Amino acid sequence: MSKFLKKKTIAITRPYNRIDEAVKIVESYGAEAFIAPTLELKLKNTDSLKNLVEVANDLDWIIFTSPTSIESIFKFYPNFREKINENCQIATIGHKTEEVANTYGLSADLIPEDYTAEGLLKAFKNIHVKNSLVGIPRTLAARDTLPEGLKKIGADVILAESYESIIPLDTVRIEVLIGKILNHEIDAITFTSPLTAENLFKIATDEQILELAKKLSTNVLSVAIGPITSKTLEKLGVNAIYPKVYTVKDMMDLLFENL
Repeated sequence: MSKFLKKKTIAITRPYNRIDEAVKIVESYGAEAFIAPTLELKLKNTDSLKNLVEVANDLDWIIFTSPTSIESIFKFYPNFREKINENCQIATIGHKTEEVANTYGLSADLIPEDYTAEGLLKAFKNIHVKNSLVGIPRTLAARDTLPEGLKKIGADVILAESYESIIPLDTVRIEVLIGKILNHEIDAITFTSPLTAENLFKIATDEQILELAKKLSTNVLSVAIGPITSKTLEKLGVNAIYPKVYTVKDMMDLLFENL
């Protein structure tokens, strides 16, 4: 039986291929999910990714910052695991990314306690990486915190664009979501990356932006997956909460604790 007298509606803005866990949790709480991805992840086989694969045998570390970075590299290079030398160590930001790595036969040697670039850099301070060759397949839309931080402690970094983070070509669902927020039809909304928040405001019209930020701070419970996304929302004029552990489950549990 639902804990709510009136079924609550929770907006999910993460990409379609990443919504299943959040939707299941929403439904387990007796609420209804309104799915409106504000972000699309497009896998890409770029020259930089090809270059990373070509030097895979020379890598000392490879860092996967998201499940998509792993899925992309194995889509275009199914034998990537065989190309990595046995001494190459693997770091993942978070256990979800580790789980995906495991499905491709890779084991994580390092997972930071804090699932952010800053958390990973903190973990690397206790590891000698000077003159180490570190590969990072990712979207170029990601922050420079990780590669620049690694360079500062002496690592040689190879960045490879393995996917693109873009606004969905079909924005109808996003436009409907904005209308529902303004009409008090959304009870809570989740944001799992800075871009999921930024793209929502990019689709909003100039006339809607201020009111949208106001509604998301007052009428809607806005929940971010972690501090980086929360700071982005703050810059957009939105007050948001985020969990102590930066996972989808912890984010959703926090949401329903506060709804």
